[in-house]
This record gives sequence, structure tokens and C-alpha cells, in this order.
Amino acid sequence: MKKIITFFILLMALQSCKDSLKDGKNSENKEITAISIYNLPSKWTTQNGQNIELKSLRGNVLVMVMIYTSCKAACPKLVADMRDIESKLDKKTKKNVKLVLVSIDPVTDTPERLKLFAIENKMNQEPWLFLRSTEDNTREFAALLAVNYKQISPMDFSHSNIISVFNPEGELIYQQEGLAVNNEKTVNKINEKAKKIE
Repeated sequence: MKKIITFFILLMALQSCKDSLKDGKNSENKEITAISIYNLPSKWTTQNGQNIELKSLRGNVLVMVMIYTSCKAACPKLVADMRDIESKLDKKTKKNVKLVLVSIDPVTDTPERLKLFAIENKMNQEPWLFLRSTEDNTREFAALLAVNYKQISPMDFSHSNIISVFNPEGELIYQQEGLAVNNEKTVNKINEKAKKIE
């Protein structure tokens, strides 16, 4: 009987070691901190019509920006800034990064519209992700990112131009503000965190 108990304890210890050696993407066992966006219970829809919660992105470095697809002024520049960041990501650890564009106009930006926008901009593959939700969820999320936006006409919004970087636990670690600004610090933060997931 003693041998069986000892064997069982040994098995448990080995499993525990195995779990702790798994890569950074499996962070299910870690407690979500109070400042993590993964505490938000809101539901989101991707450009492919898939319903997700933000916590399903846990384990990745997230680079997020809020835009709307009918925007003709700032948003195309924000999209260009995101593409520029993508082009500078470390190729070895890029798989640990998600580049997320969140719509501030969920009425116009249906999943179909987001999909079309993604295809038109050659962003309909990894690591790109487009999200939309209800107006209330969008407002709540924007407030967390300190992104201000206001509808100024049926098709136009004024909004902040902020790109936010989150660590794999969903904690905000850096923000880049403005259009076409020097993104060296942003890229360094992303690459540094993505390497640690390996």
C-alpha cells in the first residue's frame, strides 16, 4: 500500500513539473491580475463571425488599436502604423503576437464588413484579428485604453490615436500615441515580451 501511495505522489509531482515547463502560451494556471483586460466578461465577434471573449487571446502579446472601417482620415494612418509595426516584428517570435483592430463603430462594422476590410488591406491572416462588440462593451473597452471617441456625423467619429501593447497576461505595458510616430520603443517592447513566451 505504501508503494502505491508513494508511486501516486511521484506521479503527481512529475505532472506538476511537466505543467510548469509548458511554454508561456499555457498560462491558465496563473491568476489573472486585477489590471488585466481578461477580467472583462464582454463577448466579441471576429471578422470571421466567431464569438470570443478577450481571455481566449491569453498567452499572446497583444497590440491593439481602435478604428472604424469607413474612416478616411486618421484610421488609414493607424492601419499603416500597425502594418509598419508588423514588418519590424522578430520573425522567430511573431507567432506569439496578435495584432488586433477593434471597431468603434459596431453598427457599420459588421463581421462581413470587417472581413472585407481585412481582405482589401491584406490583413486577413495571422497575426491580424478584427473585433467588434456592442456599443456598451466598446465604450467600456475604450475607457480602459484611455481612447476617447465621439460620433460627429452618421458616418464619422473623432477619436484618439493610440496603439496599446499588452503582455501575455492582458496587462497594459506600453502605449504609442499619435500618427506616423517613431515606433522603435513599441516594437522593442513587443519583441521583448514575445521572446519570453518561447
